[in-house]
Amino acid sequence: MKKERSQLFDEWPEAYDRWFTTPIGFLVRKYETELIIRLLGPQKGEVILDAGCGTGIFTLDILSSGSKVIGLDLSLPMLKGAEKKLKEYPTHVVLADMFELPFPEGFFDKAVSVTALEFIEDAEAAVGELFRVTKRGGLVVVATLNSLSPWALRRKAEAKGRNSIFEKAIFRSPDELRFLSPSAGVVETSIHFQKGEDPERAVEIEQEGRRKHLNTGAFVAARWKKR
Repeated sequence: MKKERSQLFDEWPEAYDRWFTTPIGFLVRKYETELIIRLLGPQKGEVILDAGCGTGIFTLDILSSGSKVIGLDLSLPMLKGAEKKLKEYPTHVVLADMFELPFPEGFFDKAVSVTALEFIEDAEAAVGELFRVTKRGGLVVVATLNSLSPWALRRKAEAKGRNSIFEKAIFRSPDELRFLSPSAGVVETSIHFQKGEDPERAVEIEQEGRRKHLNTGAFVAARWKKR
């Protein structure tokens, strides 16, 4: 199973990075990053785990706060992309599984995982590992694709029978994400526009979704504090 999950992403690094350079992809990254940074609140000098860091797209934004980051991923090609992108920053990359984090208990000030849970069946165990390696009083932030969003339905439909990484993806609702930990958490969504939307109109739709506190945004993130 570990090998199968790793191979899902081995041929994806270039396409993954390229998506975020498109007009809509740029907006998606902007709004997803804003949500992650607001919930995580990275501070100068903190040591933060980015589990499932991929090519380091979101790691870069965490590093801009002055924190130190260890990026972890199961895919070697993805990690090579991250290593190249982050070589001038205070970070290290580690090839490992989220189920068996190679760090002692309470090693990190904070832990974050962005769009990795879609490919993990036992998400509760993975979140438990993030809690284990986080210090008491530290934050754990996890983000995934929202099952209540039209994006999830479209991903599933497009992936069916095409050997896509999303064919077996597991999308979760805000409540499902919230209850992956027994700790009380905060959950928010973003990306209320659709993939084919005009970028200018997409900005208006996103602002409206925020005002209404909609729970149907394509990107759902949860934050917990370790007691």
